[in-house]
Amino acid sequence: MYKSFYKLSANPFQLGPDPRFFFGSRGHKRAMSYLRYGLTQGEGFIVITGDIGTGKTTLVRTLFADLAKENVVAVQLVTTQLEAEDTLRMVAASFGLAHEGLVKATLLKNFETFLMARAREGKRVLLVIDEAQNLPARSLEELRMLSNYQAGDKALLQSFLLGQVEFRQTLQAPGLEQLRQRVIAAYHLNPLGSDETRGYIEHRLRLVGWKGDPVITDSAFSAIHGYCEGTPRRINTLCDRLLLFGCLEEMHEIDGESVKTVTDELAQEVIAPRAASGTAGRPAVEVAQEQNEMEPRLAILEARVTALEATLRRERARIRQALMLHGE
Repeated sequence: MYKSFYKLSANPFQLGPDPRFFFGSRGHKRAMSYLRYGLTQGEGFIVITGDIGTGKTTLVRTLFADLAKENVVAVQLVTTQLEAEDTLRMVAASFGLAHEGLVKATLLKNFETFLMARAREGKRVLLVIDEAQNLPARSLEELRMLSNYQAGDKALLQSFLLGQVEFRQTLQAPGLEQLRQRVIAAYHLNPLGSDETRGYIEHRLRLVGWKGDPVITDSAFSAIHGYCEGTPRRINTLCDRLLLFGCLEEMHEIDGESVKTVTDELAQEVIAPRAASGTAGRPAVEVAQEQNEMEPRLAILEARVTALEATLRRERARIRQALMLHGE
């Protein structure tokens, strides 16, 4: 709606991660450097942590866009609390390998064959695990075991682990000493500073053809940073509403008072009547953020249901086999 009013070519503040809008803040540049350093090493684990909405997924999507030009086979796996064997099945499925109804030994053999084939083709294999804080210790140990595959002195698999801040504590568990020794670099992604919040907003606007309409005053930038605390996802949500507000009011300047008006409105909104008990009195920006965060979690649940269904099919097959043997 506001795109035509402000003559923008696209929505500059969409919530979904999009490499086209990657903003190289100090922290994001540093994190990207660590990821690229890891790629040059070709082994071990790179760990990137950060609070919700700080841009970890966008970072990886940007890296993947660059990897399309390189000789790397890369997949991203969003995990939940999968046990070790289910994690192995999810890894196999992510690389397009058979996984349903197979015992662990077969899964491992197939994966090794896949890694060796890619090595003969001169390709590197990269596994990115998102939401790694949800993995239990046994599953992390399974990932460490996968990193043991080698051809001569060359590692066949490299892994990036992305997680929220609590993942740093998970890695300190006594039973994960061997995995910690395989971590060749780690970085924590912090929220944007005040100057970076302004740079982030202007960067996204320029990418869609912004020519200074609307004018965004210093007081507006300050108020946005204070409200969103430098979290990119929250900035996107608020700025999207600010532009809509400006369009409806036919404003060509957004100032601190405009930001206050919109944040006050958001604080009074209820997303849906049936959810009033859970959202009343809460900033709609937070509710929208939670809804956005639910999308990958739903995908995770679907993946886990698929894994459980595969386990159920295996058990049924074993029972049928046992009954046949008993019948003989």
